[in-house]
Amino acid sequence: MIFDAHAHYNDEAFNEDRDDVIDELKKDGIVGVLNCGDSLEGSVQSVKLADKYDFFYAAVGVHPESADTVNEELIDKIKNLAQNPKVKAIGEIGLDYYYEENPPREIQKKAFIRQMELARELKKPVIIHDRDAHHDTLEIIKQFPEVIGEIHCFSGSVEFARECLKLGYYLGFTGVVTFKNAKKVVEVVKEVPMDRLLVETDCPYMAPEPNRGKRNRSEYIEDIIKKVADIKSILPINVSEKTIQNAEDLLKIEN
Repeated sequence: MIFDAHAHYNDEAFNEDRDDVIDELKKDGIVGVLNCGDSLEGSVQSVKLADKYDFFYAAVGVHPESADTVNEELIDKIKNLAQNPKVKAIGEIGLDYYYEENPPREIQKKAFIRQMELARELKKPVIIHDRDAHHDTLEIIKQFPEVIGEIHCFSGSVEFARECLKLGYYLGFTGVVTFKNAKKVVEVVKEVPMDRLLVETDCPYMAPEPNRGKRNRSEYIEDIIKKVADIKSILPINVSEKTIQNAEDLLKIEN
């Protein structure tokens, strides 16, 4: 049983067979999927998927690569989408300093802060994208002690992880943890308490070994669960059950 804490099934990679894939997910023991917006259009599509499939939930927000689209008109539209009961979080929001073609850092920070303010107003958790921006991400989330959420596809140090945990955040792990060169991520997994750990695809990207390079899908999280269980020296079923509970706790999903 798997809860995929971060997916993009609205991505064009699924245009040819989306409904078939999602039907297979349910048959294969996927009990929940949080489909995350990365733009206004992506957020609209995420809500549509959540409305269509009972085990899908949506996060709505604007990814840092589109930070220059964030204005008050867009915030109002995101806020309206968030009134839907299947919308469980604001995201994915945050900072991405990896790509030079992304909007300037100050614009990214402004968009991130504005969406953190929206999450605080709506009393919803956040799904945070942080790539090569650990210091500024931490400085901003510290400004919002009332807001908690997930640092998705966690890529920081053990020290950064500890700071995020102190603030009440959950840490999400993708297929990267199964890669041979993922020593830093493995060290973080050792450190994170089981009640703050989430597993996710970020599909269609980040497929774990042995499916690395393929279009990712939620069933492949089984390989992430096995790796986490190995790192933690516990049974995979314990990782499965706990990560489902963690996702439901963070997103306030009642069964």
